[in-house]
Amino acid sequence: MAPAAARGAPAVQARAAPGSVIATKAAMGAADPAKDLVMTTDHDTDFEPPHSASSTAHVLQELQLYGYRPFYDEPDPRPLPEGDAIVGAVADIFDALVSSFRDTRLEPDLEDLLWSTVHLFHRATERIERALDGNELAQQKSQREQNGSEVKSVELERLTAEGLTLIERRNAMEFFRDEAAARFESHTGSPWRPRSGSRVNHRTLTAAMIDSRDFLAAKRRADAELLLPPGPKIALTGGLEFNDYRLIWDRLDKVRAKHPDMVLLHGGSPRGAELIAAKWASSRQVPQIAFRPDWTRHAKAAPFKRNDVLLSVLPIGVLYFPGTGIQDNLADKARKLGIPVWKHGGA
Repeated sequence: MAPAAARGAPAVQARAAPGSVIATKAAMGAADPAKDLVMTTDHDTDFEPPHSASSTAHVLQELQLYGYRPFYDEPDPRPLPEGDAIVGAVADIFDALVSSFRDTRLEPDLEDLLWSTVHLFHRATERIERALDGNELAQQKSQREQNGSEVKSVELERLTAEGLTLIERRNAMEFFRDEAAARFESHTGSPWRPRSGSRVNHRTLTAAMIDSRDFLAAKRRADAELLLPPGPKIALTGGLEFNDYRLIWDRLDKVRAKHPDMVLLHGGSPRGAELIAAKWASSRQVPQIAFRPDWTRHAKAAPFKRNDVLLSVLPIGVLYFPGTGIQDNLADKARKLGIPVWKHGGA
């Protein structure tokens, strides 16, 4: 009789032994990739998960790279530049510009560029001055809000310290500007003057501690004294074409010998007698006030309106050099006010 498989009947599979089943499962487990993972515990020392630097580490790194950088609203403990360093830096700036532009086709632009370099420091000074004005308003507001609490007291102390820092920054920037102005005059032969506004040189304020009210009062007094310099006022007028600088300097030196604390008043003309007088005042360190005509407001009458404003200061005398009807107008009005007029140069 033929076997069952040969007759087409289904073959009966042989039952595997228990030992072979266990072996098969072990082999399948060994082939499973998931079984290859190595389990770790908190006690493993060779494994360090990736993480970002801590806030403390970041701060320390910033300090190492860039040094201390205070926030905008807190006093800055870092020192100001030394005077010798400022002088050297400004000299290097001007020497580099002059050596690069001189004897080239760019030389016609040199004087304008040097003027703008001085103006850069002048604008920075004005910007700090505006911040100082804002600090003054903040101190006044804080004074009104004082209620005896520690919070308000600390706020006022912080504002006062910030104001002192701003004053020191302004004085340092003025030193930059004045040193640059001296370099400008050395290279161009003309004194540097701003297009508009005043050029003020504040005195340095030094103190260990200053009360807020004293600080504000001193600031107002200092500004008033600088913009209204004491001393007898001497006016000078002269034409744009009068260039006898020896005569002008000689007469001004004689007036200064009689009035060492004099203040010079002039019309701020861009050339001629008044420009020569302005250079004399810069050289002799004499305070000067330029009364420029307001052409926008008064048009053709601007020089004559300017004469009225100048004489309203009540100078003790007028130095009168040859010019035009503008100079004659100033002299005539001065005489009517009883102010002596000293004619020179055939005027």
